Amino acid sequence: MDKKDLKLLDILQKQGRISIADLADKMNMSDTPCLRRVKKLEQDKVITGYQAQLDPQKLDLNVSAFLYIRLNDCSSSFTDIFEQEMIKLEHIMECVVVSGEYDYMLKIVATDLLSLERLVKQNISNLDNVAQVSSTVVLKPVFSRTTLPLE
Repeated sequence: MDKKDLKLLDILQKQGRISIADLADKMNMSDTPCLRRVKKLEQDKVITGYQAQLDPQKLDLNVSAFLYIRLNDCSSSFTDIFEQEMIKLEHIMECVVVSGEYDYMLKIVATDLLSLERLVKQNISNLDNVAQVSSTVVLKPVFSRTTLPLE
């Protein structure tokens, strides 16, 4: 990946709906080589998709929380089952394996605290291998980045 690819990625991160013609213009390239670079970055899975960024509160998702999960057994068969169960839950925005006291951290959105509680009790805490769930409710989002640093 060269500097042109990084510049192209930087533009696409900020303006995902930009036309190839406008992108090529910003890159000081003609359309065909610019499109070729974009396609190559897509094929190489550097670009994994394009999507609209939505305001959760305008969609009545007023509560965000982070859940910290400790499992009884962290062998691959049990973690695979846990991860597959988390993928099924649309309110879980992110699921990551972490080091330290807990095994997983989940980022969750919900309409209110009652729906968050129901999600945790009915879909997460009751799983056989879940030993402990700890939560932190977000009081105020300060910022959230969706663009990666490309320096």
